[in-house]
Amino acid sequence: MSDNIGFVGLGVMGGPMAGHLLRAGHQVTVWNRSREKAMSLVDEGAQLAPSLADLGSACSLVFLCVSRTEDVEMCVWEAARSAHPGTLFVDHSTISPDGAKHLYAELKRNSFSLLDAPITGGSMGAQKGQLTVFCGGDTEDYKRALPYIKSFSKRVEHVGPSGSGQMMKMANQIAVGGALLALCESLAFAKKAGLDIELARDMIGGGAAGSWAFENYGPKILAKDWSPGFSVINQRKDFGYCGDAAQSINAAIPGTKLVDQLLSELEAEGHGEWTTAALFEIMMRMQS
Repeated sequence: MSDNIGFVGLGVMGGPMAGHLLRAGHQVTVWNRSREKAMSLVDEGAQLAPSLADLGSACSLVFLCVSRTEDVEMCVWEAARSAHPGTLFVDHSTISPDGAKHLYAELKRNSFSLLDAPITGGSMGAQKGQLTVFCGGDTEDYKRALPYIKSFSKRVEHVGPSGSGQMMKMANQIAVGGALLALCESLAFAKKAGLDIELARDMIGGGAAGSWAFENYGPKILAKDWSPGFSVINQRKDFGYCGDAAQSINAAIPGTKLVDQLLSELEAEGHGEWTTAALFEIMMRMQS
């Protein structure tokens, strides 16, 4: 492996991912909109780029983990202004599948490459280096990026051409929404019934109804700890992309629309930065 690595976006997910690359022995140049979030990585040996253009000129493989489609586009094109031909951008953000395909085509026309590689596994998965990564794009780009992606993942798969990684992430988010609703509805019912919800979470989560949500969000519900995690506002952003993708292929996602509607109540109340497990609060109100 001989690529100079750049990492853009050092938040709840990106920061730990960049850290795993460093600890795997790679030289990593980092950039984040809020400079202070980069400093712990600089202390570990990362180079801090003064600008995205500086990062682009120094790196031949650039990872991104930001937020929305427009954020990815802005960061990529700012870095690409000074990047060398053949630079590969690996986007771990969750964005619109159509946006990923459009960006891929535009980068190709400018002698660059893009792998859309959204992630799942939550903040704990990022911290432990146990993420699952869905990769869409050219096979040779996937093979080039794979050794680096393995630094912070437990499973990485090439799922198809450009946009396929994001489409797989949409399918993932649809499942995440259903599991979240099942957890919150179940525990709200148990509490309304006068049951010990700690025992309910333990026994139900250990049986056929068990899920990642029961294992990871169950303790937050029991503690009424609404710190993210994955925030309501980000989950709703992803659901918006799910809705657009479903419309583009004429697919029905009624469960996802319901969870989005319920989460919208939390956002409207000013709780958009709470963890999605706070849906439990909405379900408890509906029990009265």
